[in-house]
Amino acid sequence: MSLKIIHGWRDLDAAVRGAAIALGEFDGVHRGHQRVIAAAALAAHDLGCPLGVISFEPHPRRYFFPQTEPFRLMNLDQQARALSDLGVDFFYVLPFEAEMAEMSDQAFAGDVLADGLGARHVAAGFDITFGKGRSGDPDSLRRYGELFGFSVSIAERVGDEKVEKYSSSAVREALKAGHPERAAEIMGRPFAIEGVVVEGQKLGRQLGFPTANVSGGDYVRPRLGSYATRTRLADGREIPGVANFGVNPTTGLVEARLEVWLFDFDEDLYGQTIETDLVAFLRPELKFEGLEAMIDQIGKDADQARAILAPPF
Repeated sequence: MSLKIIHGWRDLDAAVRGAAIALGEFDGVHRGHQRVIAAAALAAHDLGCPLGVISFEPHPRRYFFPQTEPFRLMNLDQQARALSDLGVDFFYVLPFEAEMAEMSDQAFAGDVLADGLGARHVAAGFDITFGKGRSGDPDSLRRYGELFGFSVSIAERVGDEKVEKYSSSAVREALKAGHPERAAEIMGRPFAIEGVVVEGQKLGRQLGFPTANVSGGDYVRPRLGSYATRTRLADGREIPGVANFGVNPTTGLVEARLEVWLFDFDEDLYGQTIETDLVAFLRPELKFEGLEAMIDQIGKDADQARAILAPPF
């Protein structure tokens, strides 16, 4: 069964109800999230039912704090692909609006999980909170499971010697500090920015390194600077390259964006959606005295990126 994305929880067809469900936000689908999904998958196997995952759109943080700085680790399409790779059947994208924000923990368990989705099992993390004021917790989820007729499993904390628990916050901290390799350790895959290629200043092409420019959007802002990258094109090709994530202090300030120079590549990508992994941080963003100094540094960045990305990477 291929992944189906279901928007909402009311009046669903019987064919997309009755799953064992992982409950959370799952931004990043990191290794802690994967532990929760694995618990739901085990229940799905035992019960002979589909595997589902719940997430919310917009993210509750964006709803409650609309002016907060960009923080997302994935867009919805990336999230769906990551869940599909884990064998998820149903991706329930629940609207987080005033009704959901005001819903008590018991109402969420009864109206959404039991009546709306027909959940047969609900798996959650050890630190789950849900309902208005975050009043719900693992113990109340177990009680509501008994009340409304679904079984419950609570996944244990998972971390390593560097961090007590894997979390989306830990990924964001690693990226802001310029450690994409650490972010990849927590996520189980590189952090990637996906977006439509838009026209930029076109200065790179004139200087010999044409770039594909993608807006930073609502993605968390990694440390501004130069990165070794791998970019997946719409046709599935994966191209190594070097990128700057920043605001272009030398040639004219712009809104934070990713500018990727794809090595040994010269095709028109305008209007196409690409996804770029930030593999390794090379240096902070700099303001150069002139274009010659900038060209020289970009050449050095490219040499370093080629070395990092060369097989058997």
